[in-house]
Amino acid sequence: MRSLIHRIGRGILLCGAIFLCSVPLFAQSNLVAATPPMGWNSWNHFAWNVNEADVRAAADAMVASGMRDAGYVYVNIDDTWEGQRDAQGYIHSNNRFPDMKGLADYVHSKGLKLGIYSSPGPKTCAGFEGSYGHEEQDAETYAKWGIDYLKYDMCSYLGIMKKQAPNDDQKQWQMMQQAYEKMHQALLKTHRPIVYSLCQYGFNAVWSWGPQVGGNLWRTTGDIKDNWDRMALIGFSQAGLAPYAAPGHWNDPDMLEVGNGGMSDGEYRLHMSLWAMLAAPLLAGNDLSKMTTATREILLNKEVIAVDQDPLGKQGDRISAIGPYEVWMKPLAHGEKAVALFNRGTTAYPISFHLRAVGYSHAVHARDLWAHKDVGMIQDAYTAVVPSHGVVLLRLQP
Repeated sequence: MRSLIHRIGRGILLCGAIFLCSVPLFAQSNLVAATPPMGWNSWNHFAWNVNEADVRAAADAMVASGMRDAGYVYVNIDDTWEGQRDAQGYIHSNNRFPDMKGLADYVHSKGLKLGIYSSPGPKTCAGFEGSYGHEEQDAETYAKWGIDYLKYDMCSYLGIMKKQAPNDDQKQWQMMQQAYEKMHQALLKTHRPIVYSLCQYGFNAVWSWGPQVGGNLWRTTGDIKDNWDRMALIGFSQAGLAPYAAPGHWNDPDMLEVGNGGMSDGEYRLHMSLWAMLAAPLLAGNDLSKMTTATREILLNKEVIAVDQDPLGKQGDRISAIGPYEVWMKPLAHGEKAVALFNRGTTAYPISFHLRAVGYSHAVHARDLWAHKDVGMIQDAYTAVVPSHGVVLLRLQP
């Protein structure tokens, strides 16, 4: 395949095939989203009811809880902030967000970054004003406000695709890519580094073309929900997508539900572990002002975060599955590896792996990242009894 040149923020990424791209570590500082974005999004907890006070409170809580210092820096407003357009076509926020520039300044003063939401269609998922026909105006407005992250959600554009290209899937997929590329070009014209999050639910294997339209991350699934079945279905369905992730470009299985109350703490630890193994964006979706100690410990586990944020920029993948018992491996920098033992079954069970199965031909040192203790040397194989809907997450060092 001929070489492709993709501009990503101020960086240039050269690669032979999009999904096999790699970037030298010294160049990653020039990339937007050189590691998976971390932060908070308003939708999972606040949905339609979010307002400026909620966003300011989230920013305050991210600082007070230690989340900012752990790497959570994006404070993202999801749908329902939008107001009307003026006579010139420029978008304004509604009365729940009376001063978006002032809000961005406040968030920035906390050492954080502000994200926003729109759609390539005329309406957002909640029926508010989308960016259709106003892409450059909206990108210009976001830059003037000081926006650092854009989630661009397909929503009503699906109807336009079906209307303009009925019964022509190929034409519809072309229209989809063109819509995302149009906003990408508009963002580039602002000369402001803005993380570009494609939200179109994995249609048309978005992981194979997301980088071409400027995506720093792209949703690979439908929406997550705060229950075990939906979280597990989404998370474990990411097997096989590892070749498509690289610095500046990430598969996105949707936001975290940790702390929203629909799962047990053990299930939330598995949720956090699986997202870290997937090099997925870590966007908390809970009420940060009311976190339990257990929720805080899960979201702030710096050893687990380090697996997600590893500078090598590799996504992990499943290496074995026997019934509901799975072993996943994620390559890390300096020859290290993360290995996760997942129990999707209903009772505790001993799960094992051999070092040769994860790429080692000699003994390695192991550390348990949830127990925060060294396991010692593994000579050939390792077995741990993993609780139902639970995980054991190891970091292996040669």
